[in-house]
Amino acid sequence: MSIRIAVTGASGFCGGHVARTAAARGAQVVCLGRRPGPQGEHRTWDAAVADPDLTGVDLVVHCAAAVGDPAPGSAAESLMHAVNVAGTQRLLRAAGGRPVVWVGSASVYDPRLDRSLVTEDHPRAGQLNAYGRTKAAGEALALAGGAVVLRPRAVYGPGDTQLLPRLLSRVRAGTLLLPGPDVMLSLTAVENLADACLAAAGWPPGAYNVADAEPYARDLALREVLRAHGVRARIRHLPLPVAHAAARFAQCLPTAEPALSRYAVDQLAHSVVLDTTRARSRGWGPGRTLADYLAEVAAGDRSGRVSPSPLLPRRR
Repeated sequence: MSIRIAVTGASGFCGGHVARTAAARGAQVVCLGRRPGPQGEHRTWDAAVADPDLTGVDLVVHCAAAVGDPAPGSAAESLMHAVNVAGTQRLLRAAGGRPVVWVGSASVYDPRLDRSLVTEDHPRAGQLNAYGRTKAAGEALALAGGAVVLRPRAVYGPGDTQLLPRLLSRVRAGTLLLPGPDVMLSLTAVENLADACLAAAGWPPGAYNVADAEPYARDLALREVLRAHGVRARIRHLPLPVAHAAARFAQCLPTAEPALSRYAVDQLAHSVVLDTTRARSRGWGPGRTLADYLAEVAAGDRSGRVSPSPLLPRRR
């Protein structure tokens, strides 16, 4: 009998990839969320309101999350807490001891400290926005409940509606302004994250960084992104004090989500490289790279792919 996996947030970017990958490897998939997922059975669940129905489920992969960079005190910030923190409490209560893989974020790491090589023991404090704070609070609950917590950084790939689309939207008059000089950054292909989500069911409880095999030089990576999308633009560097001043001004404006924030500047202006030794020691290894994805974009192929897994059987 095949394993039955519940994937929360399966109608979204990361959850959808996890659901499709699990189904392709022979698992029975139960998609939980407000909208149907791409595979298997659908059970309606609003993480901000009620406990999920996990009847008959063997494993839970929790991808559901409220994302974004909302203005302090906004309704979006309140919703973020309801989904990312209270929703985690509801999920853990319903799981009742079942294994849980909780998809977190490297945004929990303290941005005030050096992040040139970040292990899972890096302090989790000082987050710059509601997303980082609520993900930190949610993962604390998950860790206390015995879950495996994955911490990817800057997830990209087919169906991405956040990371690369937002960057491409910043091109103005043939120029993409970036804060400060070039830095090294970890990125995470969504296929690598999906693979880790399924492999992690057999890992000891605790936190694990998940990222592509090697970090990327920011400017070169973004030049390749622009080229693959057919965008003609040059990259110019904005002095970091100017970028910080612009972010402070933007965050004072009465908008639900500022056009620029301290968090956005931080994500692009400082080297953040994740140490994935702990996950690799469990036999996981990232197989996808940014070059793989961009080659598909340039060729007009956004279908993605499913890689083999040592944990779940492939469909025969």
